[in-house]
Amino acid sequence: MVTFGLVETAMLGAAMLVAMAEILHARRVRRIATLAFGPTGRPSPWARFAPLIRIAAVSALTWGLGTLLVLPPKMHAAEALPDSQRRHVVVVLDVSPSMRLRDAGPNADQSRMQRAAGVMESMLQRIPVEMYLLSVVACYNGSKPVVVDTKDLEVVRNIFGDLPLQYAFPAGQTDLFSGLEEAVKIAQPWQPRSTLLVMFSDGDTVPATGMPKLPASIADVLIIGVGDPRTGSFIDGRMSRQDSGTLRQIATRLGGTYHDGNQKHVGSTLLSTLTVIPRKSAFEQLTRREYALIACTIGGLALAFLPMLLHYYGTRWRPGVPLARIRERLAEPRRPISKYRELEEIATFKK
Repeated sequence: MVTFGLVETAMLGAAMLVAMAEILHARRVRRIATLAFGPTGRPSPWARFAPLIRIAAVSALTWGLGTLLVLPPKMHAAEALPDSQRRHVVVVLDVSPSMRLRDAGPNADQSRMQRAAGVMESMLQRIPVEMYLLSVVACYNGSKPVVVDTKDLEVVRNIFGDLPLQYAFPAGQTDLFSGLEEAVKIAQPWQPRSTLLVMFSDGDTVPATGMPKLPASIADVLIIGVGDPRTGSFIDGRMSRQDSGTLRQIATRLGGTYHDGNQKHVGSTLLSTLTVIPRKSAFEQLTRREYALIACTIGGLALAFLPMLLHYYGTRWRPGVPLARIRERLAEPRRPISKYRELEEIATFKK
C-alpha cells in the first residue's frame, strides 16, 4: 500500500511539473500569437485544450509505468481452479434391483445401470469437468451419500460400474424422495445457483406430498430415465419398466427437465444450457495491471500524436496564396499576342 502511495505521489508530481511547463509555454506563445495563428491570434477551439491533454497524458503514463514497476511479475501458466470457485454436480443414482434388468439401450441389450453409466460417461466427456466437483447419492428404500465433492472421475465411473450398492440397503420399496432429500442436504451450504442436480432412475410411484424444497444453491435439475418405457420385465412378481410419467412428474414439480436416456444421450444443446459457467464480464476481469497498461497506451499515443495534430489542425489560418487559386491561374488559357501588338510593344520599349 505504501508503494502504491508513492506511485500516486509521483503522478501528482509529474502533473504539477508539466502544468508549470505549460504555463511558461503559454506565455511565450502569447507573444507570437499573431504570427502563429494569423490576424485573430487564436488557435482552433480544440487546440486550447492541448495543455490539459498533455498534463493528463503525462499523468497517465507516469501512473501506468509506476504501477507496472511495483507490481510483481505475472506468470502466464496454467493455474488450477480453487475449490471455492468450482461448481457442483450432485447425482442421485437409483440402485434398486430393477436397475439390473437388461432391457435398456438402443438394442435393449444393456442393463439399466449400464445405460445410466453410458449416459453419464457421455455427459462427463462434454462438460468442463475441471470446473466441477462431483457428488453421488445412492438411492433405494433410503439414501446414502457415496462420495461428496470429488475431482476423481474414476471414482464416479466405478460407482456407475459394477459396484453392488443395492446390498447397502435392506430390501423394500424404492423411495426416490429420500435420494432427493439427501442431495438437498449436501447442496444446502453451497453458493447460490452453483449446483446441477441429476437423477438416474427407472421410475417408481411418487406420493402427492413430501417433495423436498430445493435450496438456492441448486440452479438446474435434470431427470434421466433409463429402461424400456413400453415393454417391461418381471422382477419380484411384478412388471417393471421405465415409468416416464412419474419421472416427468418429478421433473415438473422440481422445475427441471426430463430426458429419456434409454435411446439417446443428453443433447449437447440441453447439456450446454444446464452446465453454463457464469463468468465475469471483460470489464470485471480487469485488474490494476490491465488498467496500468491501458493508461500507458492512452498516455503514450496522446503524447505521440498531439504535435502532429497541432501542426496540421491547430489553426485555421493558412499563410500565402491558396493552392486552389494557383491551380485556377495555371488552368486559364493564355491569349495569343497579335503581330501588330508585338511591334507596338517593341517600339514602345525602344523609346
